[in-house]
Amino acid sequence: MPIITFTSDIGNQDFMPGAVKGQLLTAMPDANIIDITHLLSPFNYPQAAYVCRNVIRNFPKGSFHLIMVNLFDEKPEHLLLVQHNGQYIACADNGLITLILEEVPQKVIALATHPSEQKNTLHCASVFAAAFRDVAAGKKLEDIGDPEISIKVKNPLRPMLSNDWIEGQIIFIDNFENVVVNIHRDDFEKQRKGRSFSIVFKRDETIDKISETYADVAEGEKLAHFNSSGYLEISINKGNAAGLFGLQGFSETLQVSTQQNRLFYQTVKIFFENN
Repeated sequence: MPIITFTSDIGNQDFMPGAVKGQLLTAMPDANIIDITHLLSPFNYPQAAYVCRNVIRNFPKGSFHLIMVNLFDEKPEHLLLVQHNGQYIACADNGLITLILEEVPQKVIALATHPSEQKNTLHCASVFAAAFRDVAAGKKLEDIGDPEISIKVKNPLRPMLSNDWIEGQIIFIDNFENVVVNIHRDDFEKQRKGRSFSIVFKRDETIDKISETYADVAEGEKLAHFNSSGYLEISINKGNAAGLFGLQGFSETLQVSTQQNRLFYQTVKIFFENN
C-alpha cells in the first residue's frame, strides 16, 4: 500500500484538500494518504521547509510526499518530482525543494502540465497523482518526465555566526506558541566550545541554560531547550512564549524598512562568554 503524505497552505475551509485526495485516490486507489497540515502560512518558505523536512525524514523509504505550497508563485509551466534518499517529493518549481533538502536533489524531473487545460490546483494534483502512479508501477523517473531540468534554487535560511555569538531567525511557532529558531544543537555546540552563554531575545529577555524538559523550570517561567528535531526552542512552562514576548516568525517578504523594525521580534541571539 503506497504511503502519500499531503502538506499544503490551502487551508481547511473549502473542498480543495478533499478534492486533491480524490485525485490521488483515483490514480492510486490503494494509497494510504496522510494529511500533515494544510495550515502553513502562505509565502513563508522557511516555515514550510522546516515542517516538510522534519516530516519526510521520519517516513519509510519509498514514501511519496505531495507538497502544495506557494504553488502559483509563478505560472506552472511544469512541476517537479524529486527522488532523494529513497523518498519521492512532488512540488512546484519555486525553490522550496532546496530549502527542504538543504542541498540539490539527487534526482529531479520536470512534469509537464497540459497546455490545453487550466493550470489550477486540481490540474496540478492530477499531474502529481499520475506521476506517483507511474513510479509505483515501476517506471523510471526519466521515462515519466524531463530530467534535463534546471530547477529554481533558494538557499536555506542560516544563522549568522561570529566567534562570540550566533544569531538565528524564528522559523516556526507551534500550536502552544513555542518558538522554534533555526539554530541546531550541532551549530550551538560547535560555536559554544564549552563556554557559558546567554540567549537574548526581545531586547532584554535572557536565558542562560539549556533545559531538558518543560518541568525543569517553574510554571510560568521561560526556558530554552532543543526540540525533537534538534532545533532551539524558546518556551514557557504552561504558557505561550510567542504571545507573551511578542515574538514573530521571520519573513523574507517584508520591505527592508519594515523588516528592520521587526528584527527584534523575529531573531534570537546567543552570546558566548570566555570562562
